[in-house]
Amino acid sequence: MVDFSLGQKMILWVIPLIFAVTIHETAHGFVAFQCGDPTAKLLGRLTLNPIKHIDPIGTIVVPAILFFLGGFVFGWAKPVPITWRNLKNPRRDMALVAAAGPLANLVMAFFWVAVAKLAIDFHSVPFIYMGQIGVSVNLVLMLLNCIPIPPLDGSRIVASLLSPKMACQFNQLEIYGFLILVLLLASGLLTRLLGPLLQGLTSIFFRIFNL
Repeated sequence: MVDFSLGQKMILWVIPLIFAVTIHETAHGFVAFQCGDPTAKLLGRLTLNPIKHIDPIGTIVVPAILFFLGGFVFGWAKPVPITWRNLKNPRRDMALVAAAGPLANLVMAFFWVAVAKLAIDFHSVPFIYMGQIGVSVNLVLMLLNCIPIPPLDGSRIVASLLSPKMACQFNQLEIYGFLILVLLLASGLLTRLLGPLLQGLTSIFFRIFNL
């Protein structure tokens, strides 16, 4: 077993994380464009160029802190701007746009487990490690964004199922959303909530590819 240095581990974490948040946001913009909203495309955000999506806090600072603390690592990119009134069917399309991000992370998890499988066949230890990280990071982002706390994607899906009045009231929680997440993380509740789900899904992915 190769004992990677701290610097090597950080490099191997950075690549999957950046692509996880980049593709997550691009997926939102792509589905919004297909549903009638060109905002992301007009602003140059309908791209896989990570530079267009990186958020200094969410993509760099927070993941770095979580990495050093030793818990599961997650982050976020600059949200892709969506003009909801441009959508052809706002209530339905809101759910489709929101679901696109977590689904993109699910697809990326399959990609990274395939990378790990190929790396094993070619005896490439760094890529085995990177593939395992890619699976974990994308599954964490998928699970995290499915939590129905505004402004996470799960809350957009819930809002699309509520009456307009109830949805408006529910979305007002968005100003407290980040604080709620911080409290959940600091209290350990977030780890206890996502930990078993993450372990179970990761185990399923690795069994599928016989890893």
